[in-house]
Amino acid sequence: MSIEAAELAKFYPLDKLLPENLEQLAREAESVDVAKGAVLFKAGDTDEQTIFVRAGRVRGDYPDGKQKDIDASTLQGRYALGDLQPRRFTATVTSRSATLVKLDRRYMEKVQTWDQLARNENFRHVDPSPDANRWVFRLLQSRALHKLPTGNIERMFKRFEEIAVKAGDVIIREGEEADYYYAIKDGAASVSKSLETGSAIVAYLVRGDTFGEDALLANTVRNATVTMIKDGKLMRLAKKSFDEVLKPPVVEWLTPGMASIMARQGAVVLDVRMPDEHAERAIKGAINTPLYTLRESMTDFDKSKKYIVYCNTGERSAAAAFILSKLGFQVFALHGGLSGMIRQMEKQA
Repeated sequence: MSIEAAELAKFYPLDKLLPENLEQLAREAESVDVAKGAVLFKAGDTDEQTIFVRAGRVRGDYPDGKQKDIDASTLQGRYALGDLQPRRFTATVTSRSATLVKLDRRYMEKVQTWDQLARNENFRHVDPSPDANRWVFRLLQSRALHKLPTGNIERMFKRFEEIAVKAGDVIIREGEEADYYYAIKDGAASVSKSLETGSAIVAYLVRGDTFGEDALLANTVRNATVTMIKDGKLMRLAKKSFDEVLKPPVVEWLTPGMASIMARQGAVVLDVRMPDEHAERAIKGAINTPLYTLRESMTDFDKSKKYIVYCNTGERSAAAAFILSKLGFQVFALHGGLSGMIRQMEKQA
């Protein structure tokens, strides 16, 4: 069930958000009704939801035996319900029913960060015209930025450089060195690749979409050409800033030991190297999907599964993990790649 922005504004600190940002959060909020006795979370739990009590009462039971009551009609009821992680108490509904408002905590924090930046008169990326900042919210919803710390979000926006572009402008060209990461603020673009039958358009990009990260993550040349098909504006981040702000946090790394455990539990192992590299030496059971074919191959992937990607050193798998996470897959990269795993095995031998 959806919720109106005016209702969301009853909660702290959401009441301080600018109207546009509050409206955006309201679109993503979920309002749910639960019955008496429902356990909302337990002490020690770690989760990604911020919960507000819109109506009803909830009891908090601490491990040491202390209790507290939270009533939606009181001042205390305006605050998020025990939002510290891990959870400090067990929350149980004590009224006949309760209405809750749930928000993705990471996304809420990112919108709050944007809200604070937008209030600064020296911040140059806010556009007051209707829907002009829609690209921001789409960018913040990107799965690839899901784990990006709040501080990095602020640094990213501050380092973005805006450029005006025209239809027909080639922004990046296949085979060239990588220099920038881009987000589309306004306009649209096509993505084309050189195939055996010639150049072909493989995707279209619109407001809020990002591109250019593959080569930056893999430290290789561009694997596609991006051409504007509408006039617009791009936000770009130089390679140095991308390496400092986005590259470290966006990829979730696994040690060889953890990767082995996850694979035994059913995770799919993807080798994103070239076929001849895979044929020479590979992890048993791995599926070979070269990085340059990943976007075309992922239609066969199952989003209900976990994926572990690897290459020789970790650079190509970082790019693969970024691509897959941006599209909603739960993906991990093998730290140090196949080379690192082999070195560890040799040390243990």
